[in-house]
Amino acid sequence: MASDKIYKIINARILLNHEIVTDSYLWYQNGKIIHPQNLFFSARRDADEIIDAQGLLVVPGFIDTQINGAYGIDFADHDEPVEVIEQNISKVAKGLLKYGCTAFCPTVVSSCPEVYEKVLPLLNNRPGSASAGATILGAHVEGPFISYEKKGAHNPGVFKDAKRGIEDLDEAYGSQLKKGSDAVRIITLAPEIEGICNAIPDLVKRNIVVSMGHSACKIAQAEEAVTKGASSITHLFNAMQAFHHRDPGLIGVLGAADLPIPATSSRHPEASATSPDRQRPDPRPFYGLICDGVHVHPNSIRIAYYSHPTGAVLVTDTLSAMGLPKGVYILGGSEVEVDEKGGAYIKGTRTLAGSTITIDQCIRNFKKFTNCSIVEAVEAATLHPARMLGIDNQKGTLNVGADADFVFLDDSNDDIQVKRVFIAGEEVEL
Repeated sequence: MASDKIYKIINARILLNHEIVTDSYLWYQNGKIIHPQNLFFSARRDADEIIDAQGLLVVPGFIDTQINGAYGIDFADHDEPVEVIEQNISKVAKGLLKYGCTAFCPTVVSSCPEVYEKVLPLLNNRPGSASAGATILGAHVEGPFISYEKKGAHNPGVFKDAKRGIEDLDEAYGSQLKKGSDAVRIITLAPEIEGICNAIPDLVKRNIVVSMGHSACKIAQAEEAVTKGASSITHLFNAMQAFHHRDPGLIGVLGAADLPIPATSSRHPEASATSPDRQRPDPRPFYGLICDGVHVHPNSIRIAYYSHPTGAVLVTDTLSAMGLPKGVYILGGSEVEVDEKGGAYIKGTRTLAGSTITIDQCIRNFKKFTNCSIVEAVEAATLHPARMLGIDNQKGTLNVGADADFVFLDDSNDDIQVKRVFIAGEEVEL
């Protein structure tokens, strides 16, 4: 549990406000980053314990917003008793910590209502700890309101349309969708499915992030969805129309120049050199990138990042085979085969079903593929996903008031290696 003790991290290089600071300390108490000035002048206290970072880089804990499972466990698996499913979820949550992942959105692929009714209550928002594992931020439901044409590894037998708008979504997902982001944090939908665009504002009112994916939509349909409140793209380049210069489809939203400028910065990327207005939040959506070198060519990663740098969100999209050797595993009831490169395919096909990469490796690859700075690479797995979810006052930064989730990194070889992990102020035994 969080301690009332005051901790002070010294000899650290700290990622703060988009830069690495070398002449400062990091203080925390009761699982939160604190400002030491209040201690000196009001409480008249100094640190109870000093933590020597020994020159390591201290960054916020990593956030993975799309992960289907790991260690032989699939979040869509509903056959086991509830007690077993709860144990499996905890096993994944604990296992993610060693990679620096301190918060995640467990992802459930297209399923029937009975599956959602059983599984989603177990994936509600819950705090993390060194003993309980990474924080669960609420589920990411991917489908079943997606395109047959771009189904990927999803089961088309459960696909639906939304002719009645939000009513059809509530019927499909059950009681959990009505709870909003406490239960469902992200929902992946295809904008061209009948009724979906009309349902987007209702989902946004529930504080749910609407992400566009598994879609064959045209650029006009994608832009309409963004104007209605969609603020993310699920695993960019995968399960969508290939880029075409006359109608670039969903990918083309990264180049949009005439979307309405957001009134607030909440849930929108920060402005960059490529933003329509460089002084205000970027209206273009965030976009997930699977940087395993299998799902997306490094050149494509580079093109996306250069066009919209503050929108990049690194995701693993791992399935149950993460952390396991090559072989055959289950995802959403389908057999998936993992090859020696870590690519996961529907058995007997070359249809990608997900990855087996870890979030720290995604950061290393992203830096290598784009030649961006280590700050930019880390922020794509910390600040950017936190902003997308609207929780950047709690997660994804080391600002005063944020959760004391952080990772010590060794970047001495112009690379990053996880050395120590803290969640809610507790150090994890790696």
